[in-house]
Amino acid sequence: MELGIYTFGDLDDRPTAEPTSPGRRINEILERVRLAEDVGLDYAGIGEHHRPDYAISAPATVIAAALAQTERIHVGSAVTVLSTEDPVRVFQQFATMDQYSGGRVELLAGRGSFIESFPLYGASLEDYDELYEEKLDLLLTLDSGNPVTWSGKHRPPLRDAQILPRPTDKPDLGEHLRIGVATGGSPASSVRAGKLGLPINYAVIGGEPRRFAPLAELYRRAHAEAGHPAATRRVEVSVHGFLAETDAEALEFFYPYQLDAGTKIARERGFALPNRISYEMQSGRHGAYVIGSPETVAEKIVLLHTSLGHDRQNFQMDVSGVPQRESLRAIELLGRVKELVDAELAPETTGHA
Repeated sequence: MELGIYTFGDLDDRPTAEPTSPGRRINEILERVRLAEDVGLDYAGIGEHHRPDYAISAPATVIAAALAQTERIHVGSAVTVLSTEDPVRVFQQFATMDQYSGGRVELLAGRGSFIESFPLYGASLEDYDELYEEKLDLLLTLDSGNPVTWSGKHRPPLRDAQILPRPTDKPDLGEHLRIGVATGGSPASSVRAGKLGLPINYAVIGGEPRRFAPLAELYRRAHAEAGHPAATRRVEVSVHGFLAETDAEALEFFYPYQLDAGTKIARERGFALPNRISYEMQSGRHGAYVIGSPETVAEKIVLLHTSLGHDRQNFQMDVSGVPQRESLRAIELLGRVKELVDAELAPETTGHA
């Protein structure tokens, strides 16, 4: 099974924290991606926010830099907020990166967990769902090949347009981008992704991850019934987690960063404030946080795999600006987790047919 990391370039803006510039954080992220490749991880995701507590508002630029400094690892968006993007420009950016990286770039399309990009780009929240559906349709039309003729409500039409460059030719996908769909976990989103023949990524940041098993089966069933090739049938999960040499060290170190991140979201959205009790519950055997020693984390991944049969698990280990030294060590240890998980799952083929 594949393992990866993802980041939004979190900055630690607590009053007691040492200030970190966006430039410094981005350079640290590039170092993390290089290390992730060195220790054998499969993926690095770079996300998008337009807020003062995050360093990355233009993820394609950072993805391009990461691809230029690596040779094997896949690098992608986590996620591209498609609702407020121009799909033509997005396609051109990712096709360009796809060409020079030899097909290693991935585009994860989603609505995003925040809405700050809507007023920035003149999009109306009243069109929240409609914008996403229409722009995803255009993105997939662009990916299907030239010439492109398309019309919709929220963008000028295209008539026999030549969209260049085209993606590189891949053994598993042909001349197509690696496009996936991100979701928080609704049945409708699972069925839609399956019908479209796209990989799906579930953001598992609370509750019990095994509750996503019925959704994953809905997705696989819809994918199979639509007759899409098996190469495009992939289930991925993205989680918050952290690694240290021991469980106690990992739990203790990560707590203030996860608490800060959870408290911000809770206050903005009117949720119950997190605390140490909720943190340790979520860090338990069936909780959403994957925190501990390499052995504990590997065990938890394998346990989740028995429920989801997922093909990749991605970790956000730098919430609220975890410092570089600890971030790099956590990535090194995740490389060890990769070895343990591969050894445990080696007799089987990951993913469901």
